[in-house]
Amino acid sequence: MKRIDHNQNWKMRILGTPKELDCLTEKGRTLTADGGFLPAEVPGSVINDLLNADAMDEPYYRDNELKALTLMKNDFEYHGTFDVDADELLDADEVILRFNGLDTIADITLNGHALGSVNNMHRTWEYSVKKLLKGPDSREKDGSERVGMSGSECAVKNGEGLAKNELKIVFKSPVNYIAEQYKADPGILGTEDAMRGFPKIRKAHYMFGWDWGPRIPDAGIWKSVELLKVKKARLTRVYVHQELTDDYSEATLQIEALVEGAESEKTKDSNSTGTAGSFGAVGIGEGGIQVLVTVTDPDGKVIFDRVDISDRVDISDGDDISAHNSNKSSSEEHESKSGTVKITGKTLVIKNPRLWWPNGLGEQPLYTVLTELVDNTGFEGNRLCTEQMPEIADTMSDGSAGIIDADTKRIGLRRLEVSTAKDEYGSEFAQVINGVKFFAMGADYIPEDNILPRTGRARTFELLKQCADANFNSIRVWGGGLYPTDDFYDACDELGLVVWQDFMFACANYRLTPEFEENIKAELVCQIRRLAHHASLGLWCGNNEMEQFAGQGSWGADDAIRADYLRMYEDIFPAIVKAEDPDRFYWPASPSCGGGFDDPNCPDRGDTHYWDVWHGNKPFTEYRKFFFRYLSEFGFQSFPSIRTVESFTIPEDRNVFSYVMEKHQRNAAANGKIMNYMEQTFLYPCNLDLFIYASQLMQAEAIRYGVEHFRRNRGRCMGTVYWQLNDCWPVASWSSIDYYGRWKALHYYAKRFFAPLMISCEEEGLLSQSLNVNEEPFEVKKSIRLNVANESMTERVCEVRWQLRDARAQVLREESTSVTVEPMSALWLQKVDLPEALIYEDYVSFQLLEDGEVVSEGTVLFCPPKHFGFVDPGLAVKVETCTPALTGADESENPADTDSGYEIVVSCEHYAKGIEIRNESDDLVLSDNFFDLNGGEKRVKVLKGDPTGVSVRSVWSIR
Repeated sequence: MKRIDHNQNWKMRILGTPKELDCLTEKGRTLTADGGFLPAEVPGSVINDLLNADAMDEPYYRDNELKALTLMKNDFEYHGTFDVDADELLDADEVILRFNGLDTIADITLNGHALGSVNNMHRTWEYSVKKLLKGPDSREKDGSERVGMSGSECAVKNGEGLAKNELKIVFKSPVNYIAEQYKADPGILGTEDAMRGFPKIRKAHYMFGWDWGPRIPDAGIWKSVELLKVKKARLTRVYVHQELTDDYSEATLQIEALVEGAESEKTKDSNSTGTAGSFGAVGIGEGGIQVLVTVTDPDGKVIFDRVDISDRVDISDGDDISAHNSNKSSSEEHESKSGTVKITGKTLVIKNPRLWWPNGLGEQPLYTVLTELVDNTGFEGNRLCTEQMPEIADTMSDGSAGIIDADTKRIGLRRLEVSTAKDEYGSEFAQVINGVKFFAMGADYIPEDNILPRTGRARTFELLKQCADANFNSIRVWGGGLYPTDDFYDACDELGLVVWQDFMFACANYRLTPEFEENIKAELVCQIRRLAHHASLGLWCGNNEMEQFAGQGSWGADDAIRADYLRMYEDIFPAIVKAEDPDRFYWPASPSCGGGFDDPNCPDRGDTHYWDVWHGNKPFTEYRKFFFRYLSEFGFQSFPSIRTVESFTIPEDRNVFSYVMEKHQRNAAANGKIMNYMEQTFLYPCNLDLFIYASQLMQAEAIRYGVEHFRRNRGRCMGTVYWQLNDCWPVASWSSIDYYGRWKALHYYAKRFFAPLMISCEEEGLLSQSLNVNEEPFEVKKSIRLNVANESMTERVCEVRWQLRDARAQVLREESTSVTVEPMSALWLQKVDLPEALIYEDYVSFQLLEDGEVVSEGTVLFCPPKHFGFVDPGLAVKVETCTPALTGADESENPADTDSGYEIVVSCEHYAKGIEIRNESDDLVLSDNFFDLNGGEKRVKVLKGDPTGVSVRSVWSIR
């Protein structure tokens, strides 16, 4: 394999005369005059290249989004050159040019020959190009023999004996394309927050706008480009099927391999169902091509060493890979005229397997499965490059007999299922890991950026690491974005985050034409084959919210659209999942009760999206009226840090109702809703900084109300996945971590309300009765009922304490009791009436202790904070040095995994609610923040950032 994306003299230009040149800088207008080329990065994007060349302004600043959108009304050309050594051509039966990601509508030309057109950024595209490549003469200019280079050097040389191959890709304007498609078929609609026509292109929907994202539909070569040399055959898919015994003492692996023979003249995409290459006279077995499997345990010990699994061969014809089943011995040859065989050889049994568990329930050991394709007919194998497979580099470099292809996967041994069994409340929806039902705790993930080259392995890992640090065990990949890169799933495997994976269909109607059907089938096959081996992949889901909206007739969904809906998500998709990933659970939509437009958002079955708190303007306590089986979407907005706001504004913009601030608030009703909830909760903040602080506290309190309620009712409810984890640009949104990685109050709250061992309180007061201060006087019920949730695998013996206090934190009444909480359960304590409590002056604090240490705590009021009689808490803060303690991986790789060596000590004289610690740049990550303090002091570790110049504030500041 040879990557031809890096350092290959890539360049890019705007085709024709750029529309409205003021979308470019003065330098940009000069550079692009007369069709001038700019240097380009691959992988990359148009906007990224223009930004690198200082040819356009930052799209996220103020309203520059509009300039970026104008820019994308143009077509663009990418041009690259690469060298091919003569040996590469002579030694290959086939050479394949592979594009791992093109965004989106594009025509491809190699050396003046049209390869084809592409129309889906979610797919890999391949073309057989051997006869189109330019190879050098066999001699140098001085007449001497030219010496070829080894495959491990990738055969890249810019010498006289090498010929330049020219690759041209022309990307069509995505803006113009969807406009034309909408004009041709205006009946296909989707969410009004995105541009008209967006469902008609297989491009990440969010790029056309959402109620949290900008309209910046970028374009370009967004994933790697590779040149593959094929000698006789190659592996096109390896699937590791695993079964565990009921007592989990043994794991059985069966490796299925698809082997495709080389064909020197073909042009096809990677998921074509047409005729593949032919093996000719090459057989499968000891005398021909073999598939050898090596399994290494998590400690690096080889437990199966190059086991031949070629004893069972299915001859494949077209896309029906199970059309013929043969159980001949490995010594017999099998020939496939269609060119593809499926090998499902002997099973491998692992004794006493080390099981993979979600975060908080156990470890995440990963086994390595190396599958090698070996030719025993005398070919001494080499590949152009082992850059992509470092695990097999040593094996290949020693000239081992005939390795012509290899595939490496890391897998976790586990049984991951979903139970939808009927019960007394309806039907449960519970994920089950190794026989244990666990409560899903996490958030919905959206793409990390609209400008994709700004993302990368380090950024993705840090985001997901911060999820694990906040006690997440789950993450939902929302269906309106992208299928994340391998880095995302590798991180989830390592961190124990179970992935709910939507297919990329969301909030839109689709017309199932033959062309569209073929396209999306290929997309699903491509993505399932890429991702199915990941331990973290929990389930496949057909779409986001379309069963609900199509069933309601939204966006023009008529009978024909609903028929196409059923065909897609309840016929085609489950059939593909069953064929490509039979070990995985498929769910037709989110929300759904199982399909068929059968009350898809029912609270008593399946998964639910609940938005009456927020969109419906209901109070936080409304959550307590419901007992959803699995809540996969619910949320509440807030503004990002004042420092994030400053990154896209100038001083005169910094009013929430200004033009620029509203350009960075994509939900039309959101500011009004925030003001409405603010009026119910806090005194009016006197400046923007305090308004942001108050908005974040409201968001955190809203989601806390929901999660704690549902965890208290564990068993009936088995999951809370809030909307949303992250942002794709700086914006007011439902996220708990903003675009720049700053934690909002919600993420610190999540660390507490997702803690495996958690105490919470169901209080009764004005919030659960009436907030109308002018209502006829009535007797206000004041009570508390504590609950301890234990989402761990062990019994926990704890002490529960609570205190009734006044506003100065003086204890008026207190009690304590010992409790034993069973594994994976929630324990209610007795309700306690507090008639003596003063509604506006007293509050309750409570703590959960284990081995004498407080592991979870909180406070509750009997009235909204705006009416509570806070006194000046006398907050003080200081920074102390301490000995750093490693808490995770190598500090050099993951600095966020280590303590910084600093502790922040916060103290107060009286009750302080919602204490926020921050530094001048507001980039600290702390062990705790936005907490309550009943007088005294609290020590907080600095995990990331410089604590110099720290300050603190609390709800007392909002006045």
